[in-house]
Amino acid sequence: MLRRLHHEQPDSFAFTPANQAWAEAQITKYPEGRQASAIIPLLWRAQEQEGWLTRPAIEYVADMLGMAHIRALEVASFYFMFQLQPVGSVANIQICGTTTCMICGSGDLIAVCREKIAPKPHMLSADGKFTWEEVECLGACANAPMAQIGKDYYEDLTAERFAVILDELAAGKVPVPGPQNGRYSSEPESGLVALTEFESGRTQYNASVARAVELGDTVKRIDGTEVPILTPWLGKSSEKPAAAPAAKAKAPAPKPAAKPAAAPKAAPAAEAEEAEPELLTAAREGGADDLKLLKGVGPKLEQTLNELGFFHFDQIAAWGPAEIAWVDNRLTFKGRITRDGWVEQAGKLAAGEETEFAKRAKKDKIYD
Repeated sequence: MLRRLHHEQPDSFAFTPANQAWAEAQITKYPEGRQASAIIPLLWRAQEQEGWLTRPAIEYVADMLGMAHIRALEVASFYFMFQLQPVGSVANIQICGTTTCMICGSGDLIAVCREKIAPKPHMLSADGKFTWEEVECLGACANAPMAQIGKDYYEDLTAERFAVILDELAAGKVPVPGPQNGRYSSEPESGLVALTEFESGRTQYNASVARAVELGDTVKRIDGTEVPILTPWLGKSSEKPAAAPAAKAKAPAPKPAAKPAAAPKAAPAAEAEEAEPELLTAAREGGADDLKLLKGVGPKLEQTLNELGFFHFDQIAAWGPAEIAWVDNRLTFKGRITRDGWVEQAGKLAAGEETEFAKRAKKDKIYD
């Protein structure tokens, strides 16, 4: 299937402050020079925030990771989990149409979608609340036919029950996910034939359904109100006040790991008094240096640096804490200079040496 960007695109994209902090934290999972490995979680977060994946969002994420825009687009267009067109404000309905579900009646579910949502996949419903699409096997064959709505599976569906579920969602309700025919999980429809002694002691719902009911947000997207532990691998949690009680409750365990998090004392540098670095109105004779040979600098960031007045490695190599603070405050993504070691890299390149990243960038043309 050919996947293209939608013909109508917003002018810009930016993560919310909470999602920006989350995204920056994800990047720290990966070793130096491998930040592009965070591409899938960051694209997913952007989609969760906006509902679908826009071109500005793809390019924004690419710039955060120092990737060429086309590389990020390749990822976004390859995986069907990424929606490249607007989706319903309530939910995008995914109907499994693979063999088992097809035999058990997925065609009837698709007919309901055509009638109640839109005649074709990926078209918005008249009220803008829903879109639908047919997808490949979602792995719930024992409970066919089924649909994924938001984060959860709705299984053992009939056309009648599915129509009611759509009506409930449209009315702002959250139908209980899982089997819709009275089954507990994926046991035989005739009832348990083994481990029957556990039947009387089980909870009202199976584990995944119980969790969905507890959260009550089956179709809710990430909106920044949740307070995640941003970097548990560094022992550093969210600084949002709401996180404080949870952090204190687990204080004995995280405390030893919290000290490494204090080590990046980039904050004092960022808060240092600014000093304007040496700026040029144009590149010197011989032309500008290829700033994309610095790890963390992509085409867009290079353009920004040129617009600020930086064209050469020796300019960047001369930055001290105050100059870094000046530049940092004029970049969209703060902290990148220190995190990626621009000054050290620029010093080597200005001296005629080559960094490992620069060698790889020239060889693979990863910044083209």
